[in-house]
Amino acid sequence: MDIETRIAQFEKMAHDDPSNDMAHFSLGGAYQQAGRFAEAAESYLKCVELNPGMSKAYQLAGAALIATDQPERAGEVLTEGYAAAAGRGDLMPKRAMGDMLEQLGLPVPEVEEQQAGPAPDGSFICRRTGQPGTPMESPPFRGPFGQWIKDNIAQETFAAWIRQGTKVINELRLDLSQDADSDTYDAHMREFLGVDDEMYEQITGEKPRGHV
Repeated sequence: MDIETRIAQFEKMAHDDPSNDMAHFSLGGAYQQAGRFAEAAESYLKCVELNPGMSKAYQLAGAALIATDQPERAGEVLTEGYAAAAGRGDLMPKRAMGDMLEQLGLPVPEVEEQQAGPAPDGSFICRRTGQPGTPMESPPFRGPFGQWIKDNIAQETFAAWIRQGTKVINELRLDLSQDADSDTYDAHMREFLGVDDEMYEQITGEKPRGHV
């Protein structure tokens, strides 16, 4: 699928469901791939407006703003995103945003980090939202990534992915019996759950297939 077709699909998804944070996130990725960095930044910022816990979107918005020579605005976004990532225990986006802040000559905030999983008070903290939720009774599928989801993602968050995944299938017209379409679906799931390629490889020992 060429990039302009992907942009058109994600623009339609974001237009039809303006409250869909992942539609704006995916649109930002498509704009960024096309070198349309100003539009990418705005799409990523719309994503974090809808979902302030999407720390990866802060990271990518900051990078896009740097690419459009807006260091002051990039610094504001990265500072806010760094705190959001630390609050959710998203170590890789936090590290990436800290590096960008240092490159801009800006201070890296000192914030307390939150760990996902069971909390001292007995609640379960969802890695994606940084909020208490219901722990999953069993992994949603076999393998180390399924186990990671059980250990880190709340039942409510994964249910939200199932709803979002249905939209992805319908909007992108995916046929999950085809390997390429199944890989695309899995890539969207990883993005929704805040798992980038490096993190996925650390969890599973395998390189991810498919890209958003």
